[in-house]
Amino acid sequence: MDLIDTIELMSSEDYKDRFRAEYYQLVIRFDKLRAMLEKWDKGELNFTPTCPRGVYNLQIRAMADYIAVLEARAAIEHIKL
Repeated sequence: MDLIDTIELMSSEDYKDRFRAEYYQLVIRFDKLRAMLEKWDKGELNFTPTCPRGVYNLQIRAMADYIAVLEARAAIEHIKL
């Protein structure tokens, strides 16, 4: 799934669809950042990041926490992800 695939869900009148879109978008961005960090660790990046690695580490942890919160809410609210 790509970000573009979430447009219809994001535009829905149903909050559960919008919730799914938010979750899917976050997971897509998380996976892309994680892939970038893995390439960085292997010295395989084709660019030089402008932020220190610590900032990216904070971001990936915050995103992981956010994913966990959305998964908990989905379970409580009976939203299939």
